Amino acid sequence: MANFFSDVTIKKWRRFRGIRRGYYAFILFMLMVLLALTAELWSSNRALIVKYDGQLYFPSYGKVIPGNTFGLGYQYETNYRELKARFAEEAKSGQASGNKKNWVLLPLVPWSPYEQDYSGSSYPPTAPSAAQGHYLGTDSSGRDILARLVYGFRTAVGFAFIALTASYAIGVFLGCAMGFVGGKFDLFFQRFIEVWSQVPFLYVIMILVSLTQPNFMLFVGINVLFGWMGITWYMRTLTYREKVRDYVLAARAQGAGLWRIIAHHILPNTLVMIVTLAPFTVVANISLLTALDYLGFGLAPPTPSWGELLRQGVNHLDAPWIVGSVVTAVSLVLITVSFIGEAIREALDPKHFSRYE
Repeated sequence: MANFFSDVTIKKWRRFRGIRRGYYAFILFMLMVLLALTAELWSSNRALIVKYDGQLYFPSYGKVIPGNTFGLGYQYETNYRELKARFAEEAKSGQASGNKKNWVLLPLVPWSPYEQDYSGSSYPPTAPSAAQGHYLGTDSSGRDILARLVYGFRTAVGFAFIALTASYAIGVFLGCAMGFVGGKFDLFFQRFIEVWSQVPFLYVIMILVSLTQPNFMLFVGINVLFGWMGITWYMRTLTYREKVRDYVLAARAQGAGLWRIIAHHILPNTLVMIVTLAPFTVVANISLLTALDYLGFGLAPPTPSWGELLRQGVNHLDAPWIVGSVVTAVSLVLITVSFIGEAIREALDPKHFSRYE
């Protein structure tokens, strides 16, 4: 912990904060991630709070509440927009009074990303309408675009970070082992990576999607199968350089084993490369999932997806709010993460913290 909060670490953090573009991009991205993780609180067809006959209900993260609980006369899940309209009519007509006054608090966007709305005067896609709660309009199936953008962002970010973690876990330790052990072990994995990198990624996706039901974990697994090779080469090269330094030779002389040297000596001194490359890998993973969904090889419908929305926007250019919304969202996220990556690379540049004695 003391090493983590060393003077050099504090200087690097201050330098990162001094790069305003990257620092503000980091804050914006963390805010977007937080909003996506709590999407049910502000973009859902379930009410946040319902007060009925003096009792409070919290449907957003709770169990499904049937309509007959609130006197609507049906067994399936409550339509909370309908319930809110009914309570408003009761209040207007004077049927509710005192402590028995009923009310519903809906999210800012009272629509689920899977819910279709055909209540308008025209067939979807429909233009943005604050009165209906469709702030960015609806897609060709009548689903709210803002809700699908938010939940699609959560899917894309989850995919990017899970694939990043798994790929880097494999690539970092394998690359360190190749660089440290060398010899036949290194030669074997070099040839293996050269052969495996020639396997056509898109063909593998097309074959697996045609044979199985595409799902989130399938695409994570495929991305990990092909995504570990890039970081492996970097870590192999860095380990070759670090293993001949005095601190590694001293650790070996004291009897430290392979994995102890890698985990406690080499990795802390090569962490800069991992942290620097990570944001750009996140950009690549988000772009990959969006591209696969756009081409029709991605997640199965009706899963919220930026690529699927982009394909709808291209097919319905007469509804510019679709393509405009998704292009703006994709561009904002990719530019934001790229700014973060550039700032991290600049902040961790060893030239700013090295000195000759």
